[in-house]
Amino acid sequence: MSGETNLDVLIASLSAELVDGTFVFATIPQGDMPTGISPRMVFQEAEGTTLILLKSEAEALDLPYEFPCRMITLNIHSSLEAVGFMARIATALAKQDMGVNPVSGFYHDHLFVPLGREKDALAVLDELTSLERSRLQ
Repeated sequence: MSGETNLDVLIASLSAELVDGTFVFATIPQGDMPTGISPRMVFQEAEGTTLILLKSEAEALDLPYEFPCRMITLNIHSSLEAVGFMARIATALAKQDMGVNPVSGFYHDHLFVPLGREKDALAVLDELTSLERSRLQ
């Protein structure tokens, strides 16, 4: 299953799902993974290991964190080689003065948007999808 690559189909077919919980970004030294957490993402960087995890998990471990945010999953299996998908979404959100931290998994893309702006982000995604569906008809 390689996923969809056609940008028009990706935009017209996506449905956005708000995931429960408030997430945060934290960093820990490499090889120092705490037990008892279930990060949504772990990424090794030269300076340390980045974690995206629930705010409650970070606070329980007294981990310093930044960017309290909400996670939105884009329910379309996009190809890792799809061109312009995240750019189109990030541009639409930027027009509403909203930053986004996108993460691509094997099957789906996920957007981490500022806490309190999740409804705005969902509205932008809904409008983007509706416009693309209308254009394709």
